[in-house]
Amino acid sequence: MKHLKAINKYFWKYRWRLGLGILFIIVSNYFAILAPQVTGYVFEVVQRSLGVVMKDRHHAEYDWLVNRFISFAEQYKGISVVALCGIVILVLALIRGIFMFLMRQTIIVMSRHIEFDQKNEVFQHYLKLDLNFYKTHNTGDLMSRISEDVSRVRMFTGPAIMYLINLITLIGLALYYMIKKDGLLTLYVLAPLPILAITIYVVNNIIHKKSEHIQSLLSDLTTNAQQSYSGIRVIKSFVQEDAMYGFFEKNSEDYKRSAIGLAKMEAIYFPSMTLIIGLSTIFTIMIGGIYAIYGTHNVDISTIAEFVMYINMLTFPVSAIGWTASMIQRASASQKRLNEFLDTPSAINNPAKALSPALQGHIVFNQVDFVYPNTGIQALSKFNLSIGKGQKIAIIGHTGSGKTTIAQLLLRMYDPTAGSISIDGVPISSMDLQSLRRQISYVPQDVFLFSDTIANNISFGLGETPEPVVQQAARYASVEKEIQGFHGGYATMIGERGVTLSGGQKQRISIARALIKDPQIVVFDDCLSAVDAKTEKEILGNLSLFLKEKTAIIITHRIFTLFDFDMIVVIEDGTIREMGTHNDLLSRNGYYTYLYEQQQQEREETTEEN
Repeated sequence: MKHLKAINKYFWKYRWRLGLGILFIIVSNYFAILAPQVTGYVFEVVQRSLGVVMKDRHHAEYDWLVNRFISFAEQYKGISVVALCGIVILVLALIRGIFMFLMRQTIIVMSRHIEFDQKNEVFQHYLKLDLNFYKTHNTGDLMSRISEDVSRVRMFTGPAIMYLINLITLIGLALYYMIKKDGLLTLYVLAPLPILAITIYVVNNIIHKKSEHIQSLLSDLTTNAQQSYSGIRVIKSFVQEDAMYGFFEKNSEDYKRSAIGLAKMEAIYFPSMTLIIGLSTIFTIMIGGIYAIYGTHNVDISTIAEFVMYINMLTFPVSAIGWTASMIQRASASQKRLNEFLDTPSAINNPAKALSPALQGHIVFNQVDFVYPNTGIQALSKFNLSIGKGQKIAIIGHTGSGKTTIAQLLLRMYDPTAGSISIDGVPISSMDLQSLRRQISYVPQDVFLFSDTIANNISFGLGETPEPVVQQAARYASVEKEIQGFHGGYATMIGERGVTLSGGQKQRISIARALIKDPQIVVFDDCLSAVDAKTEKEILGNLSLFLKEKTAIIITHRIFTLFDFDMIVVIEDGTIREMGTHNDLLSRNGYYTYLYEQQQQEREETTEEN
């Protein structure tokens, strides 16, 4: 239950709905509890009509509203009184039904509002978390928590709360009037309830543990399915459909077995509740009948009728104790899982007094060290680099040399383990995160496109953008002609992650998305690996025009001889091995020369093959 304290803020936010809901529950149960008393009075009238000698009764044990009705009904005789009582019982049921409707309109609607707010809170927190969090958590697990776990918590904030208040109110009112009627008979009738309490305590502990395990298995199952859908092309190309199905089937079997185990526990649990209620009914008839036969304890047929009705009214609330407790236990297990993420702070946060300077493009890396927290791999070591405003820099190196890390540190996807990074003399750690990232265009190595129109993918981050601006960005990225060849042009819907496009088309749309922002700083991370030589030449020519007076960092494992870089930085194992212009580096006959000659040889071999 301690985990559910996290949602108290929502109860406070919707306190008026909650308060009215509680009031409607109490009122509906109040009118429900009057029906047995009116029924008891009907039995008295029938007994008197049959000539049964009745003791004088003042009905002190009845509610004041019932006594007012009895005073009114006394002026009628025989069948008229019975008919009048029938009408009153019907009216009481109708009034109760109205308040039950209002009860659901407040409590259940409140739970839907809380579900809406909680999903937004979880999603908003997901967006704030750093990249390392996403590297150490599965997408399926994230999806399971925001959908399945939030839904289970809603069952607590809605049905569980409603049934809990309902059973407390109804049990309280029934016990009050039963004790007023006959305290000793009430004691006998309710004797099985301690057994019920012990059963609930033991079984719900088991249910709680099973629920927590089931949620974990469901998360694994969702992750398995999500990865299969995302990697369907790889699965098919390696003919691994059967293997993936077997893996999914195993996870599904584990989930099914645990879910069936929980269902069996609940299948035993709920009939047990009904059995205990049945015992109470038997005690009422047997003990009440003995009292009535011997004329003791002022018990007659009307008393037995009232108690039987009270017990039947308590059947659902008492049996719902287990159901409600089960929902609370499941909600607690789910909220615990949600709290684990909600209580996880982001490693990258805005400073207390964030700065939002207009960036010009003078970038300095000063003695930067970086170790990836999830793997412990040192990507950069004592890295120093100064990039002047408007300079075009190429960062070259083999895979794993630390090139991409430079881009991610510049965007503050991570913070350096040691050292500092500044732009225009201002440390990026003191800048507003959104302001920093808004002023830098970044084309990542792993291109991601949304399942939306091409135009919306290009203008992503800018909102409504005039079509000529979108077309101009596509022209710079050398993808305009291909887009115009699509059946819908810029309004063409692309599949999930751009699955309907080729690798080169996806890269160029990603480049267009970066260029449309027209920032002072542009970072390209190996973004031309999937385009042919002719298209590469065209794109580099366009970039030469677009990047004029802008600071550009082009990260690549290939050497671009067609682009006039102000400086080329060759890195290896997280350190700068060589630095200079293309001609300077070639004249040194060092590592850069080796990379250049190797690339030239590969091109010649490719040309000969073609």
